[in-house]
Amino acid sequence: MENFLRPIYQEHASNPNTLGILIIEKTQFESPITDDFDVILLIIVKDYEHSWYVKHYEITDKTAAIHIVREDTLLGWIDTSGYRRAVEWVISGKTVFDRNEYIHDLKKHLRDFPLEKRDVRKAINFGKLIKTYSEAKSLYESGELKDAHSKILDTLHYLARLSVIEKGYYPEVTVWTQVKNIDLEVYKLYEVFIDSNEEVKQKIELMIIAMDFVISNRAKASAKHLLDMMETKDAPWSYTDIKNLPKVQLYTYDLSAILSYLVEKSIISVFLEETKGVGVFHRKYTLNKMGNS
Repeated sequence: MENFLRPIYQEHASNPNTLGILIIEKTQFESPITDDFDVILLIIVKDYEHSWYVKHYEITDKTAAIHIVREDTLLGWIDTSGYRRAVEWVISGKTVFDRNEYIHDLKKHLRDFPLEKRDVRKAINFGKLIKTYSEAKSLYESGELKDAHSKILDTLHYLARLSVIEKGYYPEVTVWTQVKNIDLEVYKLYEVFIDSNEEVKQKIELMIIAMDFVISNRAKASAKHLLDMMETKDAPWSYTDIKNLPKVQLYTYDLSAILSYLVEKSIISVFLEETKGVGVFHRKYTLNKMGNS
């Protein structure tokens, strides 16, 4: 396999457009990271006609996947968790070509996980967590227990990723292995839900109560990115004002769910502004100074 791959990455290494090349090999315990291929070859380029180009190969009963990824696409995946495997490839991969220490600096950046980017990632995952948690409760209340059970599992996975980010790490595909080592509270929730012998209805009911407590305790820290921006002015914010903030665009689809939850938990307050319509008010949002202290 190495003899097969070497000419390919040597050809790309000679191209001045190539920033770096990594090899990721499957091990007994890490087949998910390579999508069950024996080896992944990740080639990061500055410019390319495709944002992401993939080829699959097979040779002497071994399989390989070659990914050519444009730099802006890769950085977008890193910032938004758009493709978590790519982050693991960079972190775990063996560097076989590194132009001007590009890969070295990128690996360092991923290890450091700057606070500003961490706050954005927390907000993104918090939005997905809240929306899924709300759907789980609604399904439970309407008696759709199997769908509620599925949404509870989704909620736990978002909570797990949020927990990993809080600790300063990028979530991996094997996120529960990470959580087991850094956040036993969240891991125990998952373990109890998976292993419980309770009837489905009672199991879901108990988990909704437990998760409400855990999520509530983490809400302000998880929504810090949004709350910090709202703190930049004393006047109430309209939904449109918040939605149009450039830094909110990465979680704009979940913004309504986040705001509703923060209002419910008295972290932000609703301000009703009169309109020309009788009894019609424009709903705006402002920080609850006591709730955000």
